Amino acid sequence: RFDVGSWLDSPLSRRRLDLSQFAKERADVAEICARVAADGDAALREYGERFDGWAPREGETFEVPKGDLVAAANRLPSADRAALEFAAQRIRDFHLKQVPPATSGSPGLKLVTRPVRRAGLYAPGGRASYPSTVLMTVIPARVAGVSEVVLATPPRADGSVPAAILAAAHIAGVDAVYRLGGAQAIAALAYGTSSIPRVDVVAGPGNIYVTLAKKEVFGAVGVDGIAGPTEVMVIADAGARPDFVAADLAAQLEHDPLAWAVLVTDSAALADRVEEELRSLIGGLERAQIINAATCCLIVAEDMGQAINLANDLAPEHLLIVAEHAGRLATQVENAGAIFVGAYATVPLGDYAAGPNHTLPTSGAARFASPLGVYSFLKRSSVLSLNRGDLEMLRDACVRLAAMEGLSAHAHAIEVRFE
Repeated sequence: RFDVGSWLDSPLSRRRLDLSQFAKERADVAEICARVAADGDAALREYGERFDGWAPREGETFEVPKGDLVAAANRLPSADRAALEFAAQRIRDFHLKQVPPATSGSPGLKLVTRPVRRAGLYAPGGRASYPSTVLMTVIPARVAGVSEVVLATPPRADGSVPAAILAAAHIAGVDAVYRLGGAQAIAALAYGTSSIPRVDVVAGPGNIYVTLAKKEVFGAVGVDGIAGPTEVMVIADAGARPDFVAADLAAQLEHDPLAWAVLVTDSAALADRVEEELRSLIGGLERAQIINAATCCLIVAEDMGQAINLANDLAPEHLLIVAEHAGRLATQVENAGAIFVGAYATVPLGDYAAGPNHTLPTSGAARFASPLGVYSFLKRSSVLSLNRGDLEMLRDACVRLAAMEGLSAHAHAIEVRFE
């Protein structure tokens, strides 16, 4: 628990994603990526056995048979399938509004926007399976117009993949699902093997090995970002319900022992009540051990303006504002991955079915990065269609600039056209 002064003095307030502390993991990931690049499927089989407890036997492949996706969707309880389809439509509707014009600019000078040809998406496993992540990554790629979308996700020890993951993949329109987890999955998507196609963009959240692998392969492939542990900041005034606030903190903390939750309030009394409610709530939750291992901070600010300043400094992944003038306060937020406004805008609604993407910048990256979206799967090319009149008009300035830079062949390429 902090006041603003002690918070700013604390190293916690300066928390950023510091991958230098993972020296051993970085070395392991570099080795894995190099092995996959060099040895392809043979390396994937070795790492599958070692890390996932499964690798395809003779005659099997890493790909889940396509019929299994349809079968999983058909086997899913009707209420579960309806929830996935409802969420998928909401996500699709929101992301359709992000599609830019294919061409912009003036005659002769245009900017052309095209989708990448192939996207490789990652859905984590381990502590839980996340069909919502399948929807949140695949649907924007499909809306962008990517012609081939593949998914990698860790298998169980028997080689199976949770039915909810396969059903979500079918609903979202995945072309292929590969039973691959961790750094080796990212390397396979980035470099390609005899059975895994090389992609143009890799996207989706994962553990520290996935994060480090994305950093390792960047340049050989585009990546959506380098994500750290999940986090939420709640800004609440004295009128906020403490049980609501405690529930929002716990909802984020149950993701991961490395997760963060921060409450900023101008009411010491609310901070006391939230602390009591959170302690009481955690005792009855299935993932209490994970929540207790995670980091939760309470900060008492002087006023809501100071709270907003703290939010802009921290740049949280999720920011929930529960205050009398929440809408006005939200307009003052400059740095946050997603902003939830009002007591009923609980973050899990955004995690699942509200529509905006839940793959968000973490660890302060919201200062310069954006949520996953249609634009994550688009690239732009400038097209210059110039005639002799344009050449004459541009000649003097370009020849002069070439001379300033000592690039005589540049100037010659212009002047030769007047000979």
